[in-house]
Amino acid sequence: MRILLIRHGDPDYVNDTLTQKGHREAALLAEAADFLEVGDCYQSPLGRAKATADYTLQRLGKEAVTLDWLQEFPAKVDVNQSVKLQKAYPDTRREGKIYGLRIAWDMLPSGWAENSEYLDLEGWRQSPVAKCSDLVSVYDQAVEGLDGLLRQYGYVREGRHYRVAQENTKTVTFFCHFGITCVLLSHLWNVSPFVLWHTLALAPTSVTEVVTEEREQGIACFRGLRVGDISHLYAGKEKVSFSARFCETYGNKDQRH
Repeated sequence: MRILLIRHGDPDYVNDTLTQKGHREAALLAEAADFLEVGDCYQSPLGRAKATADYTLQRLGKEAVTLDWLQEFPAKVDVNQSVKLQKAYPDTRREGKIYGLRIAWDMLPSGWAENSEYLDLEGWRQSPVAKCSDLVSVYDQAVEGLDGLLRQYGYVREGRHYRVAQENTKTVTFFCHFGITCVLLSHLWNVSPFVLWHTLALAPTSVTEVVTEEREQGIACFRGLRVGDISHLYAGKEKVSFSARFCETYGNKDQRH
């Protein structure tokens, strides 16, 4: 079995759609659709992902099933409960002395890199962020959605691998988002989601491909063939979007800090 995870094009987050650049990126992705062999298509309910998918779907004459758990990973942390978390999320909006909720995974490196629980397969569930957020429950809902879908294709989660109830070579494609992609990969690869959230930067319309590997009959694991592929942008001479990245050097004030 093969899974493609495609991030939406350059985003207009305020209006939940694509920028003009994002539309160009999505159009170039669609030009590679025949080569990608997208198979069965699923999409996030959010506008920017659906707008990206539309180009490919229209080119191929396909439709996509919308899955709520493919939306951008929505877990929020309440930093009011911890001074350390306030330092880890320094630009959190506040009204008076009260901080607003913050996307749970978007924390500074100093907040997670030196704390081993964030890097541990199970330890992140007991981390300060997990204790002050809905991170664990939202994560579990997302991966339960993934596992429910994989069961329909014959792959049943048992422990940290998948039992092959019905082997196949079908492809499923998810048009979704960076944060949820890291969640799904962390589950498939048995690693902490914090490792992927903070070590990957998947550019808009990038393609990540994983396939089953069944070295023992009846036992499948998922292995990555490519991560964040943007060859369609290079082919179309479209500059890669900076979205999902932060400043390469702190002194560069033109890049996102």
